[in-house]
Amino acid sequence: MKARILEALRGSGGCCSGQKLSLSLGTSRASVSKHIQALRSDGYLIESSPRGYRLISSPDLLLPYEFPGWEHRIHYFPEIDSTMDAARELAKQGAGEGTLVVAESQRHGRGRLGREWLSPRGGIYLTVILRPRISPVYAPRANLMAAVAVATTIRRLYGIEADLKWPNDVLIAGAKVCGILAEMHAERDTVSFVNIGIGINANTSISEFEGTATSLKDVLGREICRRQLLASLLTQIDRQHSLLMEEDLMDEWRSLSATLNKDVRIMVPGDAIVGRAIDIDAAGALIIKAQDGSLRKAVVGDCIHLTARSTTPK
Repeated sequence: MKARILEALRGSGGCCSGQKLSLSLGTSRASVSKHIQALRSDGYLIESSPRGYRLISSPDLLLPYEFPGWEHRIHYFPEIDSTMDAARELAKQGAGEGTLVVAESQRHGRGRLGREWLSPRGGIYLTVILRPRISPVYAPRANLMAAVAVATTIRRLYGIEADLKWPNDVLIAGAKVCGILAEMHAERDTVSFVNIGIGINANTSISEFEGTATSLKDVLGREICRRQLLASLLTQIDRQHSLLMEEDLMDEWRSLSATLNKDVRIMVPGDAIVGRAIDIDAAGALIIKAQDGSLRKAVVGDCIHLTARSTTPK
């Protein structure tokens, strides 16, 4: 009901009477008034007058009813330890595909390899539960799918050249604006679920990272509407998920890649692969032409883009 009231107020172009709202929503005027009060409690500034209600401003919050079509799938938290941890428990309890955990901030956000992901207010932090009917060997494609969705969304909304660094980063001018974390649970040869965690530096300032990371606010010189960004991202995730096992997805990732045709060092457990990144395979592994001319594959690992002075393994 809150979503429908907001849609009506935003589409009215001015005041919308309580009677008109009650008739269009099929509810009583008392119910409309009750939901208006609830919206005000959530931070919406709604003006009342004899002519009706007028929406003055909306809070910069990722509340479920701001996302029609998704609102019943969103588990929203003002603050949480980790959206990944909450999504894992929901998935184990049988939550359906497309279930989302969204938070304004995280106390213990996680990145790859157990690293901490700083998650202050102003960012976008979510985990989406996927249940693809694929072999576990192809599960890394879900990670690539999410990266394509984020980069495409940023490019379309803001005209920014967002690129992809294998396996899970979205970059702007070489600095990280988004990190992606995938966790899979499989039974025998079948994927039970793949949870994709996405953390976007939206309206945060990242000056302390000295160029290794950035935010959309810093790049654009202004704050963005996080609701618009998340709504567009969810649409892109839906689109890209439909391409999960298609070559079109891999082609989109290649076209956005900042890693292919670069000299790289891939840090894998107990080893380092140094060479030229030349492609990804059907499972999302990075193919590297090593310094000795051999072809190597990296399924997981830290990827470092090398300069001419840093081609010797350390």
